[in-house]
Amino acid sequence: MIRPATPKDATQIQNIYAYYVANTAITFEYEIPSVEEMEARITHTLDKYPYFVVEEDGVIKGYAYAGAFHERAAYSHCAELSIYLEKDEKGKGYGKALYGALEKALGEMGILNLYACIGDPIIEDEYLTKDSEHFHAHLGFSKIGEFHKCGFKFHRWYNMIWMEKFIGKHIS
Repeated sequence: MIRPATPKDATQIQNIYAYYVANTAITFEYEIPSVEEMEARITHTLDKYPYFVVEEDGVIKGYAYAGAFHERAAYSHCAELSIYLEKDEKGKGYGKALYGALEKALGEMGILNLYACIGDPIIEDEYLTKDSEHFHAHLGFSKIGEFHKCGFKFHRWYNMIWMEKFIGKHIS
């Protein structure tokens, strides 16, 4: 079941995210945010953008949200997306369902361009693979940019890529 997230989901969301902070270079954060910090992040996102969770039997299996691509007014038809699934819940369609809900909600808001900022390994390792890039490509995103050796985690350098998807017509 896909539903809008609420600040009350912060503990379960923090538990999912903690794994990625501590064990992967999927996020470039070093410190696991507290439950209170996650609650504040959820609240801040919900002020303007959608935030969804996928839930099974009352347990959150993943979450996805949108945020500003950039603060300047001319970027108001763009949004940046983020998604995290419980580490053992990949390949079950949760990610596609979450992104589907985001795309629908964002389209209704007049968003036309979606962007994903993705950690990208120079060489795949135990901390980072190209799975996120492949997931986004499968959903219709195209790679549009690459920053080299801009993320340093686990005593290694990682690249970062941007991927883009249009979900609406650009009419003047």
